Amino acid sequence: MAKYERRLKGNFNELLNWLHNDIMNGSSSVSYEDGSDIRMGDANVAVRVYERYSMTGGNRVSMNVTVTGAGEELFVSAITSGGSQAVFFKLNTIGEETFLELCSNSVENYIQNR
Repeated sequence: MAKYERRLKGNFNELLNWLHNDIMNGSSSVSYEDGSDIRMGDANVAVRVYERYSMTGGNRVSMNVTVTGAGEELFVSAITSGGSQAVFFKLNTIGEETFLELCSNSVENYIQNR
């Protein structure tokens, strides 16, 4: 498991679309699995689940991306899992880390280009 979290300022829907486009265009094997959206008062929460094939691990890796926003205040949490072939402990987490970089690089680029 690899994890990335970041607080930032911006537009909730703009960031959500920005992330989705970057993740989907980041690898030819990425697929959007499902998502969930909820608005509660001033707060928005969107959960997205993606998968991609990891060449290094020879298997699929998943990434859960949660974006929370209240006004201009945003929070992104991305967690990857899978990719290991060991039975009792994790080996070869390169696929997870590489997939996570798609999200973290996207958030950092959003901040720089805002």
